[in-house]
Amino acid sequence: MTDTWKTRTKLVHEGTRRSQYGEVSEAIFMTQGYVYPSAEAAEARFIDRGDDEYIYSRYANPTVSMFEDRIAALEGGEAAFATATGMAAVNGALFSTLKAGDHVVSAKALFGSCLYILENLLPSFGVEVTFVEGTDLEQWRAAMRPETKIAFVEAISNPTLEVADISGIAEITHASGAKLVVDNVFATPIFQRTLELGADVVVYSATKHIDGQGRCLGGVVIGDEEFIRGDFETYLKHTGGAISPFNAWVMLKGLETLDLRCRAQADSALAIATALEGHPAVNNTIFPGLESHPQHALAARQMSAGGTVIALDIKGGQDATFKFLNALEIILLSNNLGDAKSLVTHPATTTHQRLSPEMRADLGITDGLVRISVGLEDKDDLIADISQALEQIN
Repeated sequence: MTDTWKTRTKLVHEGTRRSQYGEVSEAIFMTQGYVYPSAEAAEARFIDRGDDEYIYSRYANPTVSMFEDRIAALEGGEAAFATATGMAAVNGALFSTLKAGDHVVSAKALFGSCLYILENLLPSFGVEVTFVEGTDLEQWRAAMRPETKIAFVEAISNPTLEVADISGIAEITHASGAKLVVDNVFATPIFQRTLELGADVVVYSATKHIDGQGRCLGGVVIGDEEFIRGDFETYLKHTGGAISPFNAWVMLKGLETLDLRCRAQADSALAIATALEGHPAVNNTIFPGLESHPQHALAARQMSAGGTVIALDIKGGQDATFKFLNALEIILLSNNLGDAKSLVTHPATTTHQRLSPEMRADLGITDGLVRISVGLEDKDDLIADISQALEQIN
């Protein structure tokens, strides 16, 4: 029956495991280890652990399994593995697959911590990385080699909101015998079916929309059974990046309202972006849902909405932008996103501050760029807050 369930039904019920007490809200199994009925049973479990058999919560846990099963069903994946953070998910998806001598092709427009892994960590272990313009399929094609094992891209780049052609990149990647790993945080599992577009592995920072209320860290990786239960699970259970059962329970509760929250946030984001487009204090309003966005047609083809994040390039550089940020009354200064509260950050001095000015300029991260994660407040209040803050610049 679950194959016929719609998204909201899956988000409430999929993967539920009830104890003998028949609880309505999923139980939190806050335990490190598990008791075996006999020495023979312990031996058998270490040889071949069943779906509802557990050894140690670094490997698997009943609460964590519920979260993994639910997000896998939402994505249409065969299996999922939850991690301590979103970066643990990215790190595991890459390091569990690669070895010295391998090659990775990656979009260059990435979150700062992802850039660190690809620019610094992987090369230090003998993995070569080639960076390309994520929106240029010819660059992806030209960068592929016989030793290429992974292509990595953010579905929507952070913070400049470039939209990647997932199907096009997947076709090029698979023709080279490599796997496509997609960070789908900005597109969300509600608005984009990334595996159906051709991705082999999808990663999320569950800290963002999945939690959605600023409470817990978490991540998750979704793919086929062979990868998740093979290389990825082996790597994670030995390197220790597993999620806490409590955090997994918080994520389960977040999934129940994910569709409702994301749709409300996306509707507000479109209204705000439309209201701000052409504002005299703004050089550029960037939002995939606007027709002025360079990849608007692609976004409309891949996604059912433009997402929940807007970027503004404010005139006057850092001084004017800081005046704007400090004048906001509702929208909070924070480098998180996907929260019920609207949040804003200045990437050039926060998430991407370690990059050289030349690198930031190449990525389109100007001194006036701000990233706004639209929350659940009334959209008219948010428009009014942004408008009055922009007026303070002059």
